[in-house]
Amino acid sequence: MSRFRSIWQASLNATKKALTWNLEDLMPPPERLIFSFNSKEELKKWHLYSDSEYGGLSSASLEISEVDNGLKGVFSGNLSVDLAEDSKWNISRGGFCGMRSKKFDGFIDLDSYDTIALKLRGDGRSYISTIYTENWVNSPGQLEDNSWQAFVHVPKDNWYIAKIPLAQYLPTWRGNVINAEMEMNQARILGISLSVNAEGGVPGARTGTGDFKVELDWIKAIRTEEYT
Repeated sequence: MSRFRSIWQASLNATKKALTWNLEDLMPPPERLIFSFNSKEELKKWHLYSDSEYGGLSSASLEISEVDNGLKGVFSGNLSVDLAEDSKWNISRGGFCGMRSKKFDGFIDLDSYDTIALKLRGDGRSYISTIYTENWVNSPGQLEDNSWQAFVHVPKDNWYIAKIPLAQYLPTWRGNVINAEMEMNQARILGISLSVNAEGGVPGARTGTGDFKVELDWIKAIRTEEYT
């Protein structure tokens, strides 16, 4: 009887161990790399935009350059609130530039993560991190993606890992916060962007027209809380 009990116990322990391994295999990794700015090929994944599309005079560029003995992304330019003399547009506000990823091939699922992390070095300005999701908030037939935005203050001169909880992203439409209770569909992410405005941002950040520059190493989704 004692021998039978030992065999049974050993079999039970092996089963428990196998189940533990299977659960670990199914658990998503604690972080997921979304973009790494370590290759010139990375430029193909992004496009730039600014108020110049509407008669403004702001300008921006995105390059992959040698920085601190390695390749990094450099998003830079100049912010202006002036309009071109021959502008046919009547825009209410200028002074903005951004870099937006081209749409992913399908969607990326970030449902297992709770935070967006960016490793960057900036100029003391406040930037805007935007996540684009499938259109399920806006009215049917509207082609625009849903956008969710959060400010990220980039301290000057030193490399910094900014961590933005996904819960802090607010639903917006054309830069204005939608005053409604909504929840981001993290399982259907279409793309992301990083932008800068001449005005606004977090208290203490540099504002105003003129040059801007932020260097980027990577963008990740991370899990800071226990996965369930």
